[in-house]
Amino acid sequence: MQIRTAKIRLLILTGIGLFLSGCSISDWYNGYYVEKSAIKEGQRNRDNYYNSESPQMQELRKHNDKYCSDLASRPENRVARDGYPNGVVNQAMFIGCMEDRGTPTYESYISMQKKNMMKSER
Repeated sequence: MQIRTAKIRLLILTGIGLFLSGCSISDWYNGYYVEKSAIKEGQRNRDNYYNSESPQMQELRKHNDKYCSDLASRPENRVARDGYPNGVVNQAMFIGCMEDRGTPTYESYISMQKKNMMKSER
């Protein structure tokens, strides 16, 4: 009797140990699931921002994107980085150009919203 009970207990403990060490629910939920859902939500918000613009604004954005991309990628405006002998595109210049020309990127729009919220809380 004792051998049979010990085998059952060993089997149950082994099963629980494998289950707990393999993948805990909290690790899965807090890691994979939350990251994936945050990425999807961000992409959805970004798409909604750009799709809610009028056709004239979308056309202006295309024109400004081309102009600002060309400006930020000129050799004299590139940013020096290790491992990139010709430098990299000046992202800050691109974002500033888009804002100055009236078509802020989604990221700069969110940044402006957060700044306005911080000012209103004071």
